[in-house]
Amino acid sequence: MSNSDFIGELQWTAEAEAILKNIPFFVRRQARKKIEQFARDGGFNEITAEVVEQARQEFGQ
Repeated sequence: MSNSDFIGELQWTAEAEAILKNIPFFVRRQARKKIEQFARDGGFNEITAEVVEQARQEFGQ
């Protein structure tokens, strides 16, 4: 089963996933949740590297 099998799940591009993997594992799950919420609030259907960067700026990281 893939992430797209769940209603409301956002698709992540390979580039966005690669950025996420650079986040330390012990905060990665929380970071993913925050980025996905940022994307939903912004009306994005897909999480791209640009969306991750916008979220990073929004969170002051």
